[in-house]
Amino acid sequence: MMDADKALELVKSGATLLLLDVPQYTLIGIDTQVFSVGPAFKGIKMIPPGVHFVFYSSSTRDGKEFSPITGFFIDAGYSQVVVRMWDQQEERLIKVPEEEEERYRQAVRSFEFDKHLGPYDLSLYADWKRLSNYITKSTIERLEPIGGEITVTYEHGMLKNTCKSAMERVLDEQLRNSKFSSPAEKHPKRGCYYTPIPRIIKRKGIESEQLTSLNLDKTELLETLLVKDYGGSEESLLGELQFAFIAFLMGQSLEAFMQWKSLVSLLLGCTEAPFQTRSQLFTKFIKVIYYQLKYGLQKDRSVGEAGTSALLDDSWFSSDSFLHCFCKDFFSLVQDASVVDGDLLSWTRKLKELLENSLGWEFQQKSAVDGIYFEENDEYAPVVEMLDEPSGSEPTTS
Repeated sequence: MMDADKALELVKSGATLLLLDVPQYTLIGIDTQVFSVGPAFKGIKMIPPGVHFVFYSSSTRDGKEFSPITGFFIDAGYSQVVVRMWDQQEERLIKVPEEEEERYRQAVRSFEFDKHLGPYDLSLYADWKRLSNYITKSTIERLEPIGGEITVTYEHGMLKNTCKSAMERVLDEQLRNSKFSSPAEKHPKRGCYYTPIPRIIKRKGIESEQLTSLNLDKTELLETLLVKDYGGSEESLLGELQFAFIAFLMGQSLEAFMQWKSLVSLLLGCTEAPFQTRSQLFTKFIKVIYYQLKYGLQKDRSVGEAGTSALLDDSWFSSDSFLHCFCKDFFSLVQDASVVDGDLLSWTRKLKELLENSLGWEFQQKSAVDGIYFEENDEYAPVVEMLDEPSGSEPTTS
């Protein structure tokens, strides 16, 4: 048990999230922790300085039905007080005017709200750091939507023309028919400013063999995106990968899942970069998704238990899913490589064992290029040349 002096020190140095007038039974979450609002609850104290994700779900008066989650990222400084107030009409948390905010901050620092603040569970902080260690203040500022709020209720219109799996189509249909879909019409907003990731490379004026090669190995696309969109920073790319995963898992954002899937597919679709030009990036990347999946696939985690439903369950990762297809080929690639970084090999083995043990997946050592586990018109099938006899017509790509 923590002694009184240590607790007081953490209260003073940690950040505080002051939440005013939040209705009873509302679910309030921060990082990997969820609180159910009682009559005396007014926020969370002892929050470690740094990046955090705050999310909430309002309920009916009996506490039995819950709205889709709304979430936002914060970058909390030492002793900082973040103030939000519940808007009864909008049914959401809003910022208070600056002059009022300063008054509340002083009240928090004078311990006037202390007995109404729940403590941040520091025993769970290590999990959060592993999920967010590449996210910075600049990551948040670059990616967050206007107003900062991330919620699936605004996303149906954004995703109309995207290619979705069967599970994603079911979720989209549920959203379209949801009684909570009306806020999107009243408050039209755009989503996060994610980096566009081309699914297929199209380039005029090059031979079909070269075009096929560019689509079978995404190394050149990765290098282009790193320079053009991430300023050469590998950490910025990994920060976006973590931002999207958190917005998906804790914030239940379908748009975020689509971006996470695009980034994972891009990186696992590289065959040259992991061994020749970007070994350190790929070691960090495999470590990132290892901890994401290790956390997300836990059967006993608290996020989503009290009224909200976690999206990351086995149905998202069936044996014909994009992740299984790409991991199967990547694991084979690493195993067959003549030279491979030791750390990359170690973390790849750990990821393989995690997927085998958690999901029961089996990874036969065959190449994805032969098409054995790509269905017809599969969006993740590689671009393959259809070669005729020597006297035949020009090769084509698909």
